[in-house]
Amino acid sequence: MKTQPSRWIFGGSGAMIALASATLIWAAQLPLDPVHSSGNNVTPAYEGWYELPNGTINFLVGYYNRNTKESIDIPIGPNNHLDPGGPDRGQPTHFLPGRQWGVFVINVPKNFGTTTKITWTITANGKPATIPLNLDPVYNIAPFKDATNNTPPFIGLSEAGPFLQGPPLKVEQTFTATAGKPLELKVFGGDDAVVPPGAQFGGRGRGPASPFTVTWLKFRGPGDVTFEKAKPAVQKADFKVPAPAVFAGTASTMATFSAPGDYILEVVGNDISGDGGRGFQCCWTTVQVKVTVSPAAGL
Repeated sequence: MKTQPSRWIFGGSGAMIALASATLIWAAQLPLDPVHSSGNNVTPAYEGWYELPNGTINFLVGYYNRNTKESIDIPIGPNNHLDPGGPDRGQPTHFLPGRQWGVFVINVPKNFGTTTKITWTITANGKPATIPLNLDPVYNIAPFKDATNNTPPFIGLSEAGPFLQGPPLKVEQTFTATAGKPLELKVFGGDDAVVPPGAQFGGRGRGPASPFTVTWLKFRGPGDVTFEKAKPAVQKADFKVPAPAVFAGTASTMATFSAPGDYILEVVGNDISGDGGRGFQCCWTTVQVKVTVSPAAGL
């Protein structure tokens, strides 16, 4: 299967064409309505599709919360549903302000068909928005390697792994916590340290101290989640990470839950290409974890 280069670093006409194409896709999906601090809607965003080694297809999906300050919780149901096969197909119920890239995937069979589609509808602040997901060739992406051979970071929850790489991946690991009491969250990761020409890492004014960063966020859950540091610093460490990673590092933070119940958190590992790979669908890794929160003592 032929895939389009997902990210361009160098100048020239090819890069300009790729950038223009990405801009047109963005414009088609996300009309440039005015941005407000609150009261606006949430627009689904279709990042693109890619084929897995077993022949099945993943749709990579994100969203744009058009509010600069308002986070919105929208339960699965009439105001947050995917069709057909829904209403729940793994989408978020908590929507952070701004553009959130590729927060979940929808897997479809190899015979899905080029004329078949799935739609995601979100109604926020009384304003509905719907987007179709299909196999239009223009949305064929390469999220595991870009045009400069850059690859996503590896992310694991222990120094022994398993280490995951690429678009949203679920981990069958559940933490337990108590409402109101901090839970420690540790990430172990690695990166190939491929950087654009002229960029570098190493701290002391020479760019970021690590070739990758991590960000924690709430994906689903009945209460608020407060992170001590949503973007904890990555510290270089000595443990084995898979090739082609040449840098290993750890990061830790504390999460406090306001209410008991079942939560899903996401940790996003971005390399120097930044959030959303600067809009070219590579190179970042997203891992989900579950947290079961018990009531505080005496409640």
